[in-house]
Amino acid sequence: QVQLVESGGGLVQAGGSLTLSCAASGRTFSSDAMGWFRQAPGKGREFVAAISWGGTAVSYRDSAQGRFTISRNNAKNTVDLQMNSLKTEDTAVYYCAADHDFNRLRSTQAADYWGQGTQVTVSS
Repeated sequence: QVQLVESGGGLVQAGGSLTLSCAASGRTFSSDAMGWFRQAPGKGREFVAAISWGGTAVSYRDSAQGRFTISRNNAKNTVDLQMNSLKTEDTAVYYCAADHDFNRLRSTQAADYWGQGTQVTVSS
């Protein structure tokens, strides 16, 4: 059974940092693009960041650029999202996703696999 399991969410003050991790199991994802999405209360799911299978290409939403860093470890089948300078508007459930197509992952809401999500709450 293929699974993506997120961890690392929690409560943090504005200006603080969190690192989210996503562990994939069931098969190797070393040939897939991986990414992070989020959904705030009352809003639709939105793209946050994506990384290509080899890690040579990354993409961020504008508001995450310069504050968030996505990275992956294909040997461990994991992808991380380092989030710095967090703002209250970053509060959301964060989802890990995997897709065979990097451009599709970063441009659409489509993904082959999704995790269950982890809550990130940023207090003022």
